[in-house]
Amino acid sequence: MGITHSIDDDGIAEVVVDNPPVNALPVAGWFELADVIRGLGQDSRARVVILRAEGRGFNAGVDIKEMQATEGFHALIGANRGCYEAFAAVYECAVPVIAAVHGYCLGGGIGLAGNADIVIASTDATFGLPEVDRGALGAATHLARLVPQHKMRAMVYTAATVTAQELHHYGSVLEVVERDQLRSAAYAVARSIAEKSPTVIRAAKESLTGIDPVDVKRSYRFEQGFTFELNLAGVADEARDAFVEKKDPRFSR
Repeated sequence: MGITHSIDDDGIAEVVVDNPPVNALPVAGWFELADVIRGLGQDSRARVVILRAEGRGFNAGVDIKEMQATEGFHALIGANRGCYEAFAAVYECAVPVIAAVHGYCLGGGIGLAGNADIVIASTDATFGLPEVDRGALGAATHLARLVPQHKMRAMVYTAATVTAQELHHYGSVLEVVERDQLRSAAYAVARSIAEKSPTVIRAAKESLTGIDPVDVKRSYRFEQGFTFELNLAGVADEARDAFVEKKDPRFSR
């Protein structure tokens, strides 16, 4: 697993996730990502953070294979807590976070992008929550920051995805560019932020977070409670086993 980060002379920090094959993070990866982003926010050199990924897509959520290979609920609890910490780290980062999204942005990827200050996406980017198909719930809180309320509900119930172009229409994606221009587009926006007073930008980030009408941390934690219920009911294990075995789940309850 690779999560690397750097800060250039302009104060632009870059976090890159590269965890083949699909950038689905194990428990340790979510906590590591949270630590990296929080650390950059606390670094006085950083003026803005770009979060991006290598490989086929931005993020495919949690590592379901790890979860199914672990006895008991330790991996499930770890994944829930790790996602909670990583999403909160993006949301509470002391400087603006720009999510540069390519390919798929699913599950946990929605939590990261939905909590970012700015989203820039490539033309091949798609966004969605497959949680219902996995016997789980979560990140509707963050999807609701990207699409209108009724669209969010339809996406949760059907596990359908939307394109970057549609999110651009909604105004939640700032810019849609070709895949090979994604990093440079993110840096262009980052430079325009880095040129401002770092004291003012940090104050702006704190003030905008403070006036948010939804407590995203409490809201997401509420959603996670239903994931625990579904696991106790046994339906989540059935769905995850089907995913690992590459079979279509057959829900009997």
